[in-house]
Amino acid sequence: MAALPPLSSFRSALIVKPSSLGDIVHTLPAVHLIKQAHPQLQLRWIANPEWLPLIQGAPCVDEVIEFPRKQFRGLNGLNHFRRWAVAFARAPKAKPEMALDFQGLLRSAFICMISASPARVGLSDAREGARHLYHHLVKVDPAAHAVDRYLAIPEAFGIGVDRDNLHWPLPPGEPIPEMDLPTDFVLVHPWSRGEGKSLSPAVLTALLEALAPRPVVLVGRCVEEPSNLPAHVQNLANRTSLAQLIWLMRRAAWNISVDSGPMHIAAAVNDHTLGIHTWSDPRKVGPYNPKALVWKAGRIATRHTFTDEECGTEMAVTEEAARMIASAIADLH
Repeated sequence: MAALPPLSSFRSALIVKPSSLGDIVHTLPAVHLIKQAHPQLQLRWIANPEWLPLIQGAPCVDEVIEFPRKQFRGLNGLNHFRRWAVAFARAPKAKPEMALDFQGLLRSAFICMISASPARVGLSDAREGARHLYHHLVKVDPAAHAVDRYLAIPEAFGIGVDRDNLHWPLPPGEPIPEMDLPTDFVLVHPWSRGEGKSLSPAVLTALLEALAPRPVVLVGRCVEEPSNLPAHVQNLANRTSLAQLIWLMRRAAWNISVDSGPMHIAAAVNDHTLGIHTWSDPRKVGPYNPKALVWKAGRIATRHTFTDEECGTEMAVTEEAARMIASAIADLH
């Protein structure tokens, strides 16, 4: 494949990163660096509707394009996608001078292709044959953290990257109407769609009780909400929008979250974040913020300090571990 052309010769670029929550957060520093180094670039970002609050209003993005993926499911999904693709290709701004595929899947590479961009750039670890639809490939380490993989794109264009001082241009979020937000509160996000990542009811109870009397705000999506919560806990489970979640995480004295998309939001907007990892490797999928903490294999530290043996360990969070986490937060306050 041909060498990358200089970004200084381009006026517009399409950022293709439709999903998911954590991955979009991971992509923001790379896009910010590209815009900062080349402000003449008009950047348009295509994303799933549910994740638009993550990028709407970001100073590094000039326009957000909705990719209604849910409409493409079912028997009529292919017809809906065809109609969307035709409308997208015919839009006045559809043809960017460059398309940057941060997703690395066949559908994202196809979006780049139908944009008719003459310079399509993708990652070397792209899957499903996507790499064959690019004009240029950026070499990445498939085992690296997602943030590092995405930062390889600005680096390939000669843009300097300071990994210890990245900028995460997330929006300020939206306050919750008429909410009496307690001061010095701890935000707890205990649920994840990933198997074996959520806190059990008994462990969550132990954590909440151990944090007392400090005020706690409980957030996240769950099937069955906890009942009989202690008086110091304000229950916002299933009651916040994504924008409201960002607003709360910015204001928390500490964020405690299991390994999930919201954990990455917390680490991006608040240095006082602790991620809980049961079986996942925090060096690869943990909170990227160098000041964030991680509970893994029975101890609390920054993600880079864990050993291969610890990262390969699968250890469930016990009630004792929950009390340990609460005690660590109290000591660091």
